[in-house]
Amino acid sequence: MAQEVLIVGASGTGKSTSIENLNPESTFIVNVARKALPFKGWKTKYPTFDKENPKGNFCSTDVPHEILGCLNYINEKRPEIKTIIVDDYQYTMANEYMRRANETGFKKFTEIAQNAWSVINAVKSMREDLLVVFMMHSEVTYDAHGNKVTKAKTIGKMMDNVVTLEGMFTIVLYTDVTKSENGMTYSFITQNDGTNTGKTPKDMFGSVKIPNDLTLVASAIEAYQ
Repeated sequence: MAQEVLIVGASGTGKSTSIENLNPESTFIVNVARKALPFKGWKTKYPTFDKENPKGNFCSTDVPHEILGCLNYINEKRPEIKTIIVDDYQYTMANEYMRRANETGFKKFTEIAQNAWSVINAVKSMREDLLVVFMMHSEVTYDAHGNKVTKAKTIGKMMDNVVTLEGMFTIVLYTDVTKSENGMTYSFITQNDGTNTGKTPKDMFGSVKIPNDLTLVASAIEAYQ
């Protein structure tokens, strides 16, 4: 079973930047949002994966079955890859919804939720030496008592009420940005503070805030296990 991590945060709070220090020789990026990465030299470090370059480590697609096919290929044919990043995963749902916006009825919401669920669920049966990081935007909702709760952004109630996306992960990190005299500090929040759905195993990270660096996250997970 591969180790899954969910990172949740608003745009511009350091999710994609946390990829920068990972070793590109053992990292594969699924670029769901089809956007440039926010660090210097990323195109050289992450050449496109396609038929002409089967050793590439960067794939742009927002189609769930294509993402699943890519993950399965890495699982079976790319043993050198140890970390997979699925960046801005909520766009698999958002983009499919927009493509099907003219469809009436609730069937499309069920299918969108099922497609998104299938990718995350499939990772659980992949090889144990894989770390798969899903990154998603956040949204603010309200609980039964009217309290604000920040959660991973989804489409429709199926994903929230039936699946509960965060429940599929043992590790859910939230981005945090703090302003000081020295500038902006970007971090990950490792624990639920009562207003979000964050969670990590006891004593895995040792502090509530850690640097937004996925090399540190991966090292902490490996040491804990």
